Amino acid sequence: MSKFIFVTGGVVSSLGKGIAVASIGRMLKSRGMTVSVLKLDPYLNVDPGTMSPYQHGEVFVTVDGSETDLDLGHYERFIDVELTELSNVTAGQIYSEVIANERGGKYLGGTIQTVPHVTNLIKERILRLAEVSQADVVVVEVGGTVGDIEGQPFIEAIRQVRNTVGQDDTFYVHVTLLPYLGATGELKTKPTQHSVNTLRGMGVQPDAILCRADQETGEDERRKIALYCDVSVEAVISLPTLSSVYEVPLHLEQEGLGEILTTSLNLPDTSPDLESWRAIVRVDEEDRPAIEIALVGKYVELQDSYLSVVEALHHAGLHNERKVNIKWVAAEDIEKHGPEQLLGTALGIIVPGGFGERGLEGMITAANYARKAQVPYLGLCLGMQIMVVEYARNELGIVDATSLEIDPNAANPVIAFMEGQEDLSATGGTMRLGAYPCVLREGTKVRAAYESETVDERHRHRYEFNNEYRIPLEEAGLVASGTSPDGSLVEVTEVYGHPFMVGSQFHPEFGSRPERPHPLFKEFIRVARNTLREGSQHDFFEEEE
Repeated sequence: MSKFIFVTGGVVSSLGKGIAVASIGRMLKSRGMTVSVLKLDPYLNVDPGTMSPYQHGEVFVTVDGSETDLDLGHYERFIDVELTELSNVTAGQIYSEVIANERGGKYLGGTIQTVPHVTNLIKERILRLAEVSQADVVVVEVGGTVGDIEGQPFIEAIRQVRNTVGQDDTFYVHVTLLPYLGATGELKTKPTQHSVNTLRGMGVQPDAILCRADQETGEDERRKIALYCDVSVEAVISLPTLSSVYEVPLHLEQEGLGEILTTSLNLPDTSPDLESWRAIVRVDEEDRPAIEIALVGKYVELQDSYLSVVEALHHAGLHNERKVNIKWVAAEDIEKHGPEQLLGTALGIIVPGGFGERGLEGMITAANYARKAQVPYLGLCLGMQIMVVEYARNELGIVDATSLEIDPNAANPVIAFMEGQEDLSATGGTMRLGAYPCVLREGTKVRAAYESETVDERHRHRYEFNNEYRIPLEEAGLVASGTSPDGSLVEVTEVYGHPFMVGSQFHPEFGSRPERPHPLFKEFIRVARNTLREGSQHDFFEEEE
């Protein structure tokens, strides 16, 4: 039977509950336990798939094709698991199911109420994940902040779970902010006291409190929180701002949280094996040569819009002994100022996914610049499509080549709708989503990078390479280096003779891990680190080493 750990947040949002949950998962896995994770999101959207990246950040896609919260990316990267649709529940999903049940007569004409009907469905989703995953421990993050009106049914549901599964099989962690007042030079505990009091008023007594602050929480503050919040001093844990999120599992382990969890939940008393994780953190802390990678996108003002891309570049840098400095370039700025001013110092250019026509001409210009200047280029989803459009225009001479996303009435749509996507009226959950197989062409750069003939990668798109242009593009040097098993869908393209110009219709960033960087990102950074730009000096001695 699974044990349950519930993580709530107080005082303010964006405290890092997701990282705390991911770190707890890593700590437990390091003790040989199986772990699954669930994110409860109180917003009324069914999923984040149709939400603006400026509102919600990146949409993370699971292997089974669910569009989920970006925190699932943290969970997967830290715990090294592949999660499914069962690991993300929104209020929109719950209320939709309640209404569908009512319309279908499943409640036998009774009055529908938040308690028990809404809360029962939330509990069912929590317990279903435990049943399906058969995990030793299920860690559940409750999104939002304690006291938010929309989060109340979720708090009530996790309270009821303790009554369902038993006191000894549940543990509540509260992540809270300790504000620092410069005038008095002290951390203030009162907001935490109020937050915990609100949580206790809803029937949930935290078993441990993680104190977020920019500095260590002192012994006096910890004792005060313990006294007023009815938590042992040992379970009031300091969680200061660290130089890297990857340090958090090691810090929490050092603070004793791992031992507290195993003891309280009667889990096996096994010593944690975090050596591989420590090795990653040690490398991350080393003084490594820096390389600049330009990320050309639509949503660069909110970097969480490309969170998995950023982390994948970070992982690839670690394993190439380089620190990757990302230069955030708005695609529209390239349209205004040209590529040289914004891309002239970059040792690699990456164009990530996105939707809509804004900034696309700037991305096309960036792809042309990368090709002509022999700068490594990695195009992801939209970035691959951009690469195809650029090549058709400038190498095939099809000056009006474009995507149907840019021009629905295009005469030369080298990127077209996938079959079945043309007349869809609903936008949510209707794209090609999830993991699909891809066969890699022998003798190509992607085949060499993967060191495998067949791979499975995650997708999120409704447009594809138009096969009507496949032969002339191949004859001109744009190679279809990866396809669906039946050969009908071009999944990967690369430019023949270029040091590294690769586009993937899928999203490889979702599969990258700190200890195991994704092959495409790893190879992209390897080539980029050896790229010479005007005025740079190649370190031959370093290469010899």
